[in-house]
Amino acid sequence: MSFFDDEPTRVTPPRRRPATPRQPAAPATGGAHRPPNRQAARTRQAMAIGIGIVVLLIVILGARSCANSRTERAMKDYARDAGAIITDSNDQVTKPFFDLLSSGATSGNDLQVQVNQVRIAAEEDSKRASNLSVPGSMTAAQRNLLLTLNLRAQALTRIAEKLPTAQGRGQQAEQAVQEIAGQMQMFLASDVIWSQRGAPLIAQTLNDKGINGQTIPESRSLPAYTWLAPATIAKVLGSTSGGSGSTTAGTCPAGTACGHGLLSTTIGDVTLQPDGASNRVPATAPLTITVKFQNQGDNIQTKVVVTVKLTTPGQAAITAKKTVNETQPGAESEVAIPLPKVPASGSAGQLTVSIARVPGEENTDNNSAQYTILFAG
Repeated sequence: MSFFDDEPTRVTPPRRRPATPRQPAAPATGGAHRPPNRQAARTRQAMAIGIGIVVLLIVILGARSCANSRTERAMKDYARDAGAIITDSNDQVTKPFFDLLSSGATSGNDLQVQVNQVRIAAEEDSKRASNLSVPGSMTAAQRNLLLTLNLRAQALTRIAEKLPTAQGRGQQAEQAVQEIAGQMQMFLASDVIWSQRGAPLIAQTLNDKGINGQTIPESRSLPAYTWLAPATIAKVLGSTSGGSGSTTAGTCPAGTACGHGLLSTTIGDVTLQPDGASNRVPATAPLTITVKFQNQGDNIQTKVVVTVKLTTPGQAAITAKKTVNETQPGAESEVAIPLPKVPASGSAGQLTVSIARVPGEENTDNNSAQYTILFAG
């Protein structure tokens, strides 16, 4: 046995380090430890909320200001564009149209072509108006703008269709003239709609929004009320037709003249002289009195009655008459009226020739004449 076998082995347990005592947290600078200040936290929180509200209000007010600015700009743009279209309609549509009619130097078909060109311009104005960007507050004004322009385009379309006929003769020409005069009411209506509804609505809407200083153009597409009279249409078109005045219609259109004038009276080759002059005519049958007269008014006249009356001493008066179906303004008419009897040779008589007064005829001094007749064998 060795020395090492006599001694048992000892195991030394590891030595523990003494526990280090926990150091208390350093007190806050300036004094002993204090609990958090809840009031200060609430104050900071309230300030943050207040700042957020202010920022939100700024954003809202800014957005509203931008929206108001856009609305105001849109309304101004609409008022400007609507006014520009009305001005264009005045200058490029209605004025050229009435200038064409007033020129009086264009034949029916050529005038129809030129009026149709004006009509195309009117339709373009209507299209421009329908394509406008319309603010909600201008909806009512837009309806009246479109109605104003559409009335003009429709009138031009119908007038162009009737022009060649209106520049003709007879009853068809008279009817066409009447229809054109009726379409002139469309221009008057468009002026009333714009002046009483369209322009005032735009101005009122702008004023309600505090937008001042905007000028809304006026419109007068119909130059004068005389364009509503058929006689005016017939005159400017060079038509042989006029209004509806006639011996059977019972009226003479306002602003026009109606009536006839006696031009001459002949028997055979003898042109009779009035005012007491002795006119020698043969006492042979047939004895035909030819009367020439003129429509000196502005309107067509129908059923015009011409009467001749021969009075001789000691004998019954001899009367005859004829009816002229139609006379045209400014045109001369001639009618031959045979006497049913011929006075004896060597007798003398008083011949009265008269043209019946038509409704509205103010001067009838030149409607009749008297002639002294000596009947020779």
